[in-house]
Amino acid sequence: MLSRRDDLPFRFAPSGASPAPQWRIEDGLTDYAFAERFMVERADAIARGEAGELVWLVEHPPLYTAGTSARSADLLTPDRFPVFTTGRGGEYTYHGPGQRVAYVMLNLKERRPDVRAFVAALEEWIIRTLDRFNVRGERREDRVGVWVVRPDKPPLPDGRPAEDKIAAIGIRIRRWVTFHGIAINVEPDLSHFDGIVPCGIRGHGVTSLVDLGLPVTMADVDVALKQAFGEVFGRAEN
Repeated sequence: MLSRRDDLPFRFAPSGASPAPQWRIEDGLTDYAFAERFMVERADAIARGEAGELVWLVEHPPLYTAGTSARSADLLTPDRFPVFTTGRGGEYTYHGPGQRVAYVMLNLKERRPDVRAFVAALEEWIIRTLDRFNVRGERREDRVGVWVVRPDKPPLPDGRPAEDKIAAIGIRIRRWVTFHGIAINVEPDLSHFDGIVPCGIRGHGVTSLVDLGLPVTMADVDVALKQAFGEVFGRAEN
């Protein structure tokens, strides 16, 4: 159980004099189907050298997405919200208002063509973002995503402290360009997660920054994300 992995080289700074990724924050709620089309088109343009890298911050209306490993038994209430089958890795997840989704379109050929290390770097990005709010995010070797220990809750059946998931990761890589990305729970309606087994993991809960008692806004999280991004992936566009 490790909260930081400073023993591994996380920096994915681009080689040479490549420009910093564009940083775009979308107003309102972004249609999921539109977001997927946009990401595919942008990733293909990056691979062709016709567009620059992009970090795209959005919120979605309430919906569930099914990754390439999703199992139908983990969709508990299929008629509750729209369900989108997507090409990202992982299982079922929820997106909705109050959750910051960061879609990351980076050219790993210009950075580090290592999928496992890239996922670890995304985890580190989240952990460093949470650290700015004095929240100790932790990774688990057998579970993708970032977790927080909840000593205020009853312990697990085996006696270990309870822990909740605060952020999810799901990516796709094509021609060494990444898309999809991460989702951090800022202030979503946590009851909306009840319609799925989040990421196929049973026996654990879901939390958010506000659920942990922090009066954090989406704008606060966006600032922290950009700062932490620079530490892991190199500078971001001003």
